[in-house]
Amino acid sequence: MLTFALFGAGRIGSVHASHVASSTACRLRYVVDVDAKAAKALAERHGATVVERDVAMRDPEVGAVIIASSTATHAELAAAAARAGKAIFCEKPIDLSLRRVDACLKVVRAAGVPMLVGFNRRFDPSFAALAAKVREGAVGAVEQVIISSRDPGLPPLAYLKVSGGQFRDMTIHDFDLARWLLGEEPVEVYAAGSCLVDPKVAEAGDTDSVMVVMKTASGRLCHINNSRRAAYGYDQRVEVHGALGRLLAGNRTPTTVELADARAVSTDKPLYFFLERYAEAYKAELAAFVDAVEQGKPMPVGPEDGRQALVLADAAGRSLRSGRSVKVKPPAVSSASKKA
Repeated sequence: MLTFALFGAGRIGSVHASHVASSTACRLRYVVDVDAKAAKALAERHGATVVERDVAMRDPEVGAVIIASSTATHAELAAAAARAGKAIFCEKPIDLSLRRVDACLKVVRAAGVPMLVGFNRRFDPSFAALAAKVREGAVGAVEQVIISSRDPGLPPLAYLKVSGGQFRDMTIHDFDLARWLLGEEPVEVYAAGSCLVDPKVAEAGDTDSVMVVMKTASGRLCHINNSRRAAYGYDQRVEVHGALGRLLAGNRTPTTVELADARAVSTDKPLYFFLERYAEAYKAELAAFVDAVEQGKPMPVGPEDGRQALVLADAAGRSLRSGRSVKVKPPAVSSASKKA
């Protein structure tokens, strides 16, 4: 049984804690958070203990850590866990700075510990099934990938000011999906963005509506569209078009009930937000991490995947500022076609 220490008792930390606690393959031993009240409440809920960071890192019974604290702490905690010999489950992004990511990954590689970066969408049953069919050649050679991701509403402006910008905070999930589904590394990025939801977002130096087009060396194309506002719910769709046809993974709804009458044919709106939409994905992600650690298998989404998604996010930012496409150097060893 794999024993975990959890860093971060907020919203996403609570999600991971519940999945660890409900699994027969692992257990939650410690919760660490600067908010003592939140840490205590979460620990008591799942039979864990609140401790300081160093206590959790030194405990030989702890085989793995989940890093679900604020983004600014991710790289430092991952490096500390690596030095302590712990397997690492780190929420995205590893850091907002590529320099700090590289410094962190240098420590992780030297320690030889496994590390997963939390791009949970790869573990969504619908997206995973779509990706499997792509790998099987169901649509032939991939030509286009289209990713639509729209939030139901703006997060607090205070959060946007420290999020690192829409490309690093929101689109970074889609950059990872794009690499995974294209099966090749994007080498050129063009991005456009606007503030159409709230002018205060522009005052915070960010965008709320963006489109990104990427191209691989062989000419495969990807289009990503993001909005911070969707009046109808959490819009999450993926399409892959190939030489033999296309694959589409649509939105998830609370029920499959459809009403047809003289006025219209109607169904439920999409699930409201990411906690509901990706509930199964978070559970599958943890199971895949535990299995990889216990079996000594490669992580399905490794640290290099986290790094390359940030490379693409930074390239999109440069493109937005310059109004021109930006060339991207692919990693020396690509993991774009790796299965999740």
